[in-house]
Amino acid sequence: MSIIEKLSEQVPGWGVKLSYGEKVSVDGQEFVPVAIAGFGFGAGEGDANGAAGVEGSGGGGGGWSVPVGAYVASPEGPKFQPNLVALIAVALPVICTVGWALPKIIKAAKK
Repeated sequence: MSIIEKLSEQVPGWGVKLSYGEKVSVDGQEFVPVAIAGFGFGAGEGDANGAAGVEGSGGGGGGWSVPVGAYVASPEGPKFQPNLVALIAVALPVICTVGWALPKIIKAAKK
């Protein structure tokens, strides 16, 4: 079994484990951390149009994770508490891009 086949069998189980952490207790308060996570893998091989002795292969992968908050235990049940720093860090580029693009869209629509 190749490394790609091994990875492809394991990836479906990673999603929830990466997005929801293990339950943690701090000063008697229980919470479950929540994150948005993404990852990808790729591989390839080939030769240089049949040139003698010229061939190669390679692969790679990567991932990212943004902590968005936590589910905190309360008397009414678990409640989601957002991570405001992560929310601002993610929202700021989106807001700036919309602010930059909106006047251009309006100007183009008026023509």
